[in-house]
Amino acid sequence: MRLKEFFRSPRPGHAVRRPLVIAEAGVNHEGSLEIARRLVAEAAAGGADAIKFQTYKAGTLASKDSPAYWDTSKEPTRSQYELFQKHDKFWKNEFEKIRRWCDEDGIEFLSTPFDLESAGFLDGMMDVFKISSSDITNRPFIEALASRGKPILLSTGASDLHEIQEAMSWIEPAGVPVCLLHCVLNYPTPDEAAHLGMISDLKRRFPECRIGYSDHTLPRDMATLEVATLLGAEILEKHFTHDKNLPGNDHYHAMDILDLRAFRDRWDRIQTLMGGFEIKSLPSEAPARAHARRSLVAAREIPAGRTLSSEDLTWKRPAHGISPRHIRDVLGMRARADIPADTVIKWGLLE
Repeated sequence: MRLKEFFRSPRPGHAVRRPLVIAEAGVNHEGSLEIARRLVAEAAAGGADAIKFQTYKAGTLASKDSPAYWDTSKEPTRSQYELFQKHDKFWKNEFEKIRRWCDEDGIEFLSTPFDLESAGFLDGMMDVFKISSSDITNRPFIEALASRGKPILLSTGASDLHEIQEAMSWIEPAGVPVCLLHCVLNYPTPDEAAHLGMISDLKRRFPECRIGYSDHTLPRDMATLEVATLLGAEILEKHFTHDKNLPGNDHYHAMDILDLRAFRDRWDRIQTLMGGFEIKSLPSEAPARAHARRSLVAAREIPAGRTLSSEDLTWKRPAHGISPRHIRDVLGMRARADIPADTVIKWGLLE
C-alpha cells in the first residue's frame, strides 16, 4: 500500500491489520549511489512498502558547536556538524536517480527534508512529508511543510505531550492528515526505554491522527515491531542497512533484509492467529458445537404420561437433542411415550 492510499483508507477500528513498513535508509548509503541502489533493491525484496532517506546539508542543519547525542562507542564522531558533513553529498540529482530506482523496484520513495530548499525539490518526488523528531518545535518549518497540502508523518521522540499538541496546532490550519510516530531518541534504544505503551496514549489523546512507531531498538528478533503493531501502530519505520557490521552512523541499530523478511513472515502468522475481531462461532467449530455440547438426557426411565421433574433429567454430550438452556421449558412437560434411561431428549418425545 502506498502512503497516499493509507491516508485515504478507513481506520481499522479495533482490528489490527498488516502494518505499512518504511525502511529508513537515512544516510546509510555512506555517500555512494551504488550502495543506495543496493539499499533500494534489498528493501523492496525484503518486503518494505517504502524506503526513506534523509536530505540535508551540514551547514544548514547544525552549527559547528553541536555535540553528539548518540552512543559514541558505536559512532565515535563527537560533533553533529562533523558527522553530517560526512553524509550530506546527495542532493536533487542523486535523489531523482534514487526515486527512479524505487519506481523500477516497486517501492515508494521518501526522504526527510531538513531545510526548505530540500523540501522544495522533494515535494515533486513524494506523496507525503516526514518531519523528524528534532523538528517538532520548529514552527516555521512545520508550517511551511504543512502548507504544501500533503499528509505528514511526524515523529514524537523526546517530546512532552504539550509539545506534540503544539506541533499539531501548527499543522491543523492546513487541514492535512497526520500520522504521529511514537519514537525514542536513544541510539540504540534499550528495551526498557522503548515505552511502547505510549502508542496507546497517542491513540487516546489524538483520535484524529493515525498512529505509528519509529524504532531505534536493536533488531534481534524484531519483536519490538510486532508489539508496536499489536498496540495499534499502523506505520512502522526502522533504520535499514545492507550490512549491520559496518561501524558508525546508523548501521549498528538497523535491520537488514533478513530481519525485514523475518518480521514480514512472523507478522503474517500473527495476522493469521488474530483472524477476525467480531465475536461469533466459526464454521470450523460446527462439529464441536454439535458433538461436544450437551443435551438434556433421561436420568432414569420416564414412563409415558409422567410430568417431568428435575430428578428425571441430566445433561450429557452430544448436542443432538434439547439444549440444557431450555430446561425450564421442559420441566412440567409430559412424556408422550416411555423414555428409556440415558435417552437424549428431543421435543418430539414431549407434550
